Amino acid sequence: MKNILNKAILALLVFGFTACGDFDDLNVDPNKPVTVDTETLLTQSLRSIGGDNFNAFIGVLDNDRIGPIYAQHIANITYTDDDRYQAVQSDFSAWYNGPLADLERVIRLNTDEDTRDAASKSGSNANQIAAARILKAYFFQLLTDLYGPMPYSEALQGDDGIFTPGYDSQEAIYSALFTELQEAVAQMDGGAGVSGDFIFGGDMDAWARFANTIRMNMAVRIADANETLAEQQFLDAIADGVIEEDLMYPYLPEANNENPWYTAFRTRTDFALTEMLVNDLKAYGDPRLERYADPTLNSVSAGTPEYVGMPYGLAEPTTQPPDVSFPNSTYVKAQDAPLAIYTMAQVHFAMAEAAARGWTTDSPEDHYKAGIMASWGQWNVEYDQAAFDAYYNQEGISWEAGKWDQLLGYQKWLALFGQGYEAWTEWRRFDFPELIVPEDPLSPSGGIPVRLIYPASAENLNPSGYDQALQLLGGPDRDDTRVWWDTK
Repeated sequence: MKNILNKAILALLVFGFTACGDFDDLNVDPNKPVTVDTETLLTQSLRSIGGDNFNAFIGVLDNDRIGPIYAQHIANITYTDDDRYQAVQSDFSAWYNGPLADLERVIRLNTDEDTRDAASKSGSNANQIAAARILKAYFFQLLTDLYGPMPYSEALQGDDGIFTPGYDSQEAIYSALFTELQEAVAQMDGGAGVSGDFIFGGDMDAWARFANTIRMNMAVRIADANETLAEQQFLDAIADGVIEEDLMYPYLPEANNENPWYTAFRTRTDFALTEMLVNDLKAYGDPRLERYADPTLNSVSAGTPEYVGMPYGLAEPTTQPPDVSFPNSTYVKAQDAPLAIYTMAQVHFAMAEAAARGWTTDSPEDHYKAGIMASWGQWNVEYDQAAFDAYYNQEGISWEAGKWDQLLGYQKWLALFGQGYEAWTEWRRFDFPELIVPEDPLSPSGGIPVRLIYPASAENLNPSGYDQALQLLGGPDRDDTRVWWDTK
């Protein structure tokens, strides 16, 4: 895996230098190169899951830490404006100009009769198109979950002269993505797998499971907005086959693809686990505490290791870095520590919800228990049945059919540590646990944001599209206007 990723990174550098250094033929249209390495474009797009991703907290958005901060897993120690929601307006253009544009290019190069033969050296044309469609769907779902209506059906068509695309409703985007994911899997042709793929190694069966897992996750997300569609898509996705082990982004022990938490702590110590998260883990005797957090520096120096969380959203914090717990040095912020894309905990919690809603005849409690165990396994927690039973049998943890949504909301919030945007998104859906409203909040609504506000560029550069977006949103462009699936 390391060799594949290192070669891909080298290819990116060579591709960049070659493109910038060849001035022999100024008559060549730079927008329509004779040969383009689709392998490089795919690698570049896959890196946006990890190096510039939603699930960690180093991203292409204007403020790239808001996922775990808004989920209240992480708090700033000194500069707390983000904890008080100053950065609720964030730009999304880099996603359209970056990975989404690259993936669209992969599709076009594998479709165009003039380029498809050359492109096929990086895998069969059909398989490359399928992988690009799946990854595009992954990014589009994340974007619409953050903002609501987004450019979709007219997006990425600059080559066709569409520079101010219209917006689509979130409902329409979800419907289109379900179709896109199903069609992408169906078009896989059994030919050569895709090259430049350092996550799945070109295994198209793994790509199919990735697509079905995205669909499964999308289905439970829209359950309160369109349960008929949600149930149908969920059952189809499970039948088609979802992931069977944790899907992790593989970081390397070197600077060109290192864990983003490691980067953030290279020269600074700005972030600590929140007091709420640490206290909850301690109160229930949850063994994940020692995997999520390090003991405070002062307590280690004193010979009595202790875990202490940072109070969230203080206007004028007084706590010092040695007095609070940073993310764990081995499991979270080591240079090569992997971070989750999708996990078996998510799969089992989705199965538990489906059973609780009556979509399946499975035992919701069995899947709920399996979800907790899967999360413990993800974080290499060693335990026996007696230890698990002692944790599970506590009030607030053990299954109660009448409180299934609160229990799943809480356990998902715990298990999605390290998947910041997903944790915040699931909190918005379940409205549980009860998070803390900061002192003197800076958000326009004065509360915890339930969506991101469109960037100023959206209105300035595409005013007609922006007006359309507001009509589809069904409310003002504020942080308290709920997206389509957020019905509670």
